[in-house]
Amino acid sequence: MHRAQVRVAAAVMSGLAAPGQGSAELATWRVRMAPDTAGPAHAVDREQVWMPVAGSFAVTVDGQTRVVGVGQAAILPAGLVRQVRTGGEPAEALVCMPAGGTATVPDSPEPRELPWAR
Repeated sequence: MHRAQVRVAAAVMSGLAAPGQGSAELATWRVRMAPDTAGPAHAVDREQVWMPVAGSFAVTVDGQTRVVGVGQAAILPAGLVRQVRTGGEPAEALVCMPAGGTATVPDSPEPRELPWAR
């Protein structure tokens, strides 16, 4: 079952599996970002795996940047500040993490739920 899309500042998240869809332990979703877009710097309290299916992403985790494209994966550790950027073309990825999870941004320690992972 495909969950409704959630638009955030820099991306569109489309939930694929989560507790609200019958998955007990994992959440997966598709993220789509426009060219030359950067998501906010933030930390998530769960490990994530990003697997690009179109385009590429420059993923910065704890100050270290790595570019990942189709056929590769980026493992984003829990609790570290990360930021995801696209290059000159649209990019899409499948993302997987343990169900639930919250995000925080450096300017605000208030946890925010990730609705596509619930």
